[in-house]
Amino acid sequence: MTRLLYLECTSGISGDMCAAALLDVGAREEVVRAALESLDVEGFSVDIARVVKSGLDVCDFNVVLDAAHENHDHDMVYLHGHGRGGGGDCGHGHGHDHAHGHGHAHGHEHERGHGPVPDGGHRHRGPREIEAIIEGAAMTEGAKAIARRIFALVADAEARAHGVPVDQVHFHEVGAVDSIADIVAIAAAVDDLAPDGVVVADLPCGTGTVRCQHGLIPVPAPATALIAEICGLPLTPVAVEGELVTPTGAAVAGALRTADALPERFAIRRIGMGAGKRAYDTPGILRAMIIEPLA
Repeated sequence: MTRLLYLECTSGISGDMCAAALLDVGAREEVVRAALESLDVEGFSVDIARVVKSGLDVCDFNVVLDAAHENHDHDMVYLHGHGRGGGGDCGHGHGHDHAHGHGHAHGHEHERGHGPVPDGGHRHRGPREIEAIIEGAAMTEGAKAIARRIFALVADAEARAHGVPVDQVHFHEVGAVDSIADIVAIAAAVDDLAPDGVVVADLPCGTGTVRCQHGLIPVPAPATALIAEICGLPLTPVAVEGELVTPTGAAVAGALRTADALPERFAIRRIGMGAGKRAYDTPGILRAMIIEPLA
């Protein structure tokens, strides 16, 4: 019987939300951890836990960055342009819910993607380096293919946003580490679930601005909007100030989606919920369901 994965993105989608929801709906944690632990990437650890979000018990997937890879993702005032902050990096996606005190958010590669590598500072990674990391991971070929598709969408969007060839797009290390972990976890989880298709019905489009290293940029961020254009993703305007769909989230939706509408009738076989981290005016939950169409 056909089994579909339905990603219900009423609160948006980011890398950490999606990884958590996929684990909660049945992807094996040992498979995801094996892929993450095999990565030729330093500066992070992964915490998978239960948290309470909007009164519900949900899964939290948290990439904890070490001091050298820290960013401003937890700083809502800085991110939305009301404070001075430091360091110049911008964080997007669903940053952390301080009520639960879990680490630092991720899935925000667009704020650090740019053209030629600047001199000095942190290490940068380009598409070839990320391809090598994926190739060396302890994943099935199917999972590697999913990870490549997601990163290709991000790289294409960044190239267009910055007006450079795709092979000149480089991701600053503080942006790439957590994004690599998110995407590899998602790829391993989806491959483990092995659905016959993936339904993404619509994506909520928030409003306002968010800070990046070049200043404030509009929501949805340029890379997110370009991925939506490339993949024909359906966007739904909502009156929520904040970035509900991150570039990682958009790329995941674009790479996985095989249908943009639910079957007329279906049975729910499993439900999983993944926590977002930022305190927006939404439940902050990505719900994943394994469903079977009914005649």
